[in-house]
This record gives sequence, structure tokens and C-alpha cells, in this order.
Amino acid sequence: MQANVLKSYPPGVPHEVHPEQYRSLGHMFEESFQHYASRMFSVCMERWMSYAELDELSKALGAWLQSRNLEPGTRVAIMLPNVPQFAVTMAGVLRAGYTCVNVNPLYTARELEHQLKDSGATAIVILENFAATLEQVIEQTPIKHVVIASMGDLLGGLYGTWITLAVRHLAKMVPPYKLPLDRGRTVTPFTKVIAEGKGRALAPDPSTLDSIAFLQYTGGTTGLSKGAVLTHRNIVAATLQAEAWFTPALARAGDLAKVNSIAALPLYHIFALTLCLLAIRQGSHLTLVPNPRDLDKFIAVLKKRPFHMLPAVNTLFNALLMHPEFKTVDFSNLFVSQAGGMAASEGTARQWFEATGCPMIEGWGMSETCAIGTNNPVSNTAFTGTIGLPLPGIEIAIKDDEGRSLPPGEAGELCIKGPNVMVGYYNQPAETANAFTADGFMRTGDIAIMDWNGYSRIVDRKKDMILVSGFNVFPNELENVISLCPGVVECAAIGIPDEKQGEAIKVFVVRRKDPALTEEAVMRYCHEQLTGYKRPKHIEFRESLPKTNVGKILRRQLRPGATL
Repeated sequence: MQANVLKSYPPGVPHEVHPEQYRSLGHMFEESFQHYASRMFSVCMERWMSYAELDELSKALGAWLQSRNLEPGTRVAIMLPNVPQFAVTMAGVLRAGYTCVNVNPLYTARELEHQLKDSGATAIVILENFAATLEQVIEQTPIKHVVIASMGDLLGGLYGTWITLAVRHLAKMVPPYKLPLDRGRTVTPFTKVIAEGKGRALAPDPSTLDSIAFLQYTGGTTGLSKGAVLTHRNIVAATLQAEAWFTPALARAGDLAKVNSIAALPLYHIFALTLCLLAIRQGSHLTLVPNPRDLDKFIAVLKKRPFHMLPAVNTLFNALLMHPEFKTVDFSNLFVSQAGGMAASEGTARQWFEATGCPMIEGWGMSETCAIGTNNPVSNTAFTGTIGLPLPGIEIAIKDDEGRSLPPGEAGELCIKGPNVMVGYYNQPAETANAFTADGFMRTGDIAIMDWNGYSRIVDRKKDMILVSGFNVFPNELENVISLCPGVVECAAIGIPDEKQGEAIKVFVVRRKDPALTEEAVMRYCHEQLTGYKRPKHIEFRESLPKTNVGKILRRQLRPGATL
């Protein structure tokens, strides 16, 4: 099958990548910082940061961390939204020879405590908005060094000071907190860290390609979060794979220095993180959107200047489409609308293309695969409904429960092998052993079908499958069909207990302000589009659906007896 996959590759895309050209991620960073010093790396609230500034600031942060006498490989948690401090911290931690532990800034105290304890992080860089959460659990964690960032720290002079004061006192977004200083714990402002670090030399990075770069925690939608161990080799490979795949489209800008990618998805998430690393590798720049849920401001940001790449989840594409000002945005320079993080619906893809002229390009990946494992060619002119082809150096296999590879056209578990695939779960040997087949493929838990050209289509997650009278029903299929029903914004399908059928299908629907869309109308549409056992027995309208912070719909919270 791999030969068929490679035959389907777009012209100019290499079949392999070579991470061994670098000693580590720090080596890759330093190369980019030297080559692109005069270019702009990011813009946030109309304040720019150059690659030279990113180089200087990350070096200072790394040197300050080293002055704390942290051992090589020490885990440093990063609890920051999409602000300039994120890239500075991430690059600084890695250049100093430490491991990044990305933390969702919106975590509850319980979730934060688990991740800090599980990772063994002894230092954390955190935005002050979330310090009250840390205060609740810090005594139960190994944290010894806290770096407190404020929103305006890197936004420049008086403007940055004003932003920080506005966030604290006008918006009242910083709850009161008091972090304990007992047992040798330190709490240091981000600006002081940078100032002190600039007076120190950054010691050589001892990391190799086999060192741990990130502990990237899974979303926790199936239970307790696990830390995927991602090495420098994994991350470098994923960055080179993304470069190989996306450059043919982005090169249409004429000069990669001009490429503007919209960073609205949270950078702590592997999807956005990989695209941030891609920008560093190619010397392009990011527009940082700290709060994409504020759609008025998000739309205003999109109007500021031409943008070329917009990665998003299906729910964000949907939200943008529904905004009354969306059609006033100039999409003439949008070359890549990258969909990931969850299944993209055909209905949303159709509307997106009609509104922007740029097709949604769907891909698939996981934290365990450093984001993108497969992707549709960026040269596509239409939505395919598949997750595309494996990226360079990646092999995909569809396997049965015994680990045997299945032929094209048969449904089985999607399994993946490649230089981007994690080495295992942190301190969980049993989970790691269960995650891999005897021939080295990682089990993903996704049910898929591959065609003869190497394109795969996700049928669904194993755990979400609904059993109706002995027939397997996959929620993704139902949701994709129902999303095309006029008036439907989004939907989610689950199985609920049924005395006669074992399980019955229940669909939760978010509708537009359309009184014509009734339960009967949806049922009628399903009767026309779905065979008998796939038709929902229950329809419930909701104002919204429960989602993770990156926009994935949480079906588990819709099941009977679920707690929010």
C-alpha cells in the first residue's frame, strides 16, 4: 500500500524527511533565528516581535532557568494563552536543555494538580490570570519556581503597562492570589526573569534528538490525562513534515517572509504548536489571537492585513461563518484553510468554500503523533471527506483486533508508524505497551477505511460506536449527514439504552434561528438520507453543545447520567 500512497503524493512533496540534520530543536531554532533575524515572527494586539527579539528573549529566559540549578531534562510547565510570552518561554525552555509541559490555561485546580504531579514539573511559567488556580494546588505539587507573566509584559512600554492594568482593574480578569514562599519556593515576575537572564550567558544545550522535548498531555476526554513523550526527533520530524506538505500552497505568497498564519487555536495544543514551529522553521509570521471566542475582535484582527493560513476546528469555522461581519473579510490571500482536531463536516466545508473561495483541507492527528499524521493535499480544490494521505516518512495501516493488517476497503483500527510518533506515555509502561502493535505501529483508537490510493476515511472512534440491533452505527457518519440538513449549525449523536434495540440513537442539534426546523423536519430529513437502523429515535435541540477548550464536541457529557 505504501507504494500506492506515494504515487498519490502531490508533485514536489518529498517522500521522507531527515530530522537528523539537527542535533536538537534548539539547533533548529538557532539556525532560524540567525537566518531570519530581521524578519517579524509574531504580532499580538498590533505589537510586533522580530526573530532577533525572540532569540534574545528566549536566550535570557533559558539562562535564568539554568541559574536555578535545574538538572538537564527538568520539566517546566507552561500555562499561557496565545501571547508573545508563549513562544519566548517554549524556545527558552528547550534551548536551556529542559522539557516543556504544556498546560491548558483554563484547567480546573484538580486538572492542574494532576498534570503537575504526573509530569513532575518543578518550575512553571503562568499568566497571572490563572495564578489563583495554581494557589489552590501548589502545596501538593513539586513546583519550586513560579514565573508570573502579565498580559502586557511584551507589548511594549506604556501600551503594555496599560494593557496589564486594564486586564487587572477594568476587565477584572485577574482573581486575587497569594502563592506561598515556604520550602524554598520562588515567585518571580516574567519581566524580572528576562532582565536578570540578559546578564547571564546561556550554557550549551545538552539535548540530543532522543531527549524529551515535550510532555504533551492528552485531552482527557476518555479519562485521566496521560503525558505523551515527544522527543526532539519527534518534534523536528513533525515540523519538517508540515513544511514539506504546506510549502507548495504557502509559496504562492511569493516570499515565505510575507506568510501570515492565524494562531487562534491555543498554542498549548499540539495542532497549533506544530504550526507555530513551522513558522519558525520557514521564517514566516504568526498573528496571535489570545481569545478567539471574542468573535468581534477576531474578525477585526482578520481585517487588519492579508492572511494566508487559517487552521481551525470545525466548530470555529462554523462560528466564523455565522458572524454577520464575516463576509466583509478579504479572503483573496487565504491559501490554506486547515481543518483538524475533530471531524470536519461536509455542510460546514461547503459553506466555507462558498464564503471564502478556499476549500477546507482536512487532516488527522493526535498529541501522540505530534499533530498531523495524515492530510489532504493542499492543492485540493474541494472538500474530500477523507483525512487524506500520510505525511512524508509516515506509514498508515488498518488493523483488526489481533493486529493483522486489513486490505483496502475494510474497516479496522487506524495505526501509525513514523519519526513523529511518540515513544510512549510518561511513567506508564502498561499504557505504552498497550498502545503499540507487535510490528511497531501505534494504535489510535480510530476506526478507518483506506482506499486503493492510500486515502483514509475515519469511520469513528471505537468507544463512540453505537450498537443498534446488532448493527454498528458510527456517530461521525450521522453527524456529517445531519449537518447538511438546512438550518442545522452543528450536532452530536450518541447511543442511549433501549430495551428493544440495545441502544437507540439520540441526536442533539444546534439550529439557526429557523422555526421551520422542527423535530419532525430533522426526522424527515434523516428518513430520506439514512437507512433504517441509522435513523435517530430521539432529537433534542440545544443552544450549544459541550466542548473542550479547543472545540471538540464532548459526546460523553451528553450521555445519560453524565456530569458536566
